[in-house]
Amino acid sequence: MQLEIRPDPAEVGRARKWARARLAGSGIAADEPIAEALVLLVSELVTNAVLHTGCPAVLRLSLPEPETAEGATLRLEVADACSRAPVLRCAGGDATGGRGLALVDGLADRWGWSVEGAGKRIWCELDRCDPSGDAGADRGGDARCPEPAFETYGSYGAYGGFEGFAYEAV
Repeated sequence: MQLEIRPDPAEVGRARKWARARLAGSGIAADEPIAEALVLLVSELVTNAVLHTGCPAVLRLSLPEPETAEGATLRLEVADACSRAPVLRCAGGDATGGRGLALVDGLADRWGWSVEGAGKRIWCELDRCDPSGDAGADRGGDARCPEPAFETYGSYGAYGGFEGFAYEAV
């Protein structure tokens, strides 16, 4: 599934709404932590594309079919025509930006980027844990399903808001 994104900040909200609608058809409830994390990741990566490239972009989601949703991997990609590499910054306490990729790094199970034609593709993946306890067993760790490392607070404010929620890596 994909959505064409114009280089307009209003597109960020449209991308979140589109992602929520896709999640609804995949067997993942809107209030599941993985759904909230995916929508936040969509918001961050689309915001980066809109604010830092000035180019149209394409948002792609790879979601499981409802009957295979347990233990599946969700993949999000944003491709744009700008060749500048994404930079994971260390924003100072007073900085009003520069935390987007750090948030992606903290929430996603994996992320990266690659050159695509004259531009690039930034991607991230979230693993949906199997409530039976089998997911994660092959990684040698606790097979239980940990909660994502973020909590809600206040108002997001930046980039046109996140519908009354903000997330902070903990």
